[in-house]
Amino acid sequence: MSDSSHTPPEVPAQNQHQRSGCATALMAIAGIFMLLPGLCALLFGGMSVVDGGRIPSDIASLVFLGLVIGIGGVVMIWAAIVGRKAPPARNDS
Repeated sequence: MSDSSHTPPEVPAQNQHQRSGCATALMAIAGIFMLLPGLCALLFGGMSVVDGGRIPSDIASLVFLGLVIGIGGVVMIWAAIVGRKAPPARNDS
């Protein structure tokens, strides 16, 4: 006869969305490269404000685009660092 009160131990499901270390490193490197246009936008936008008192309309769109790309770089670095989950510990006992 079988014992119906005994249940087999649950095995945790493998996380199918876990990234490899290479993908995390590539995301971080791409994020760092995306910070460069944001830095240039801050530099040139700040120089324009200091020289003329306001950003001229001909470079305002480029400054805005650089800032958006820089913010995307920050988000990508954040996703690479925070999104990487450690694999669950194996319990071999």
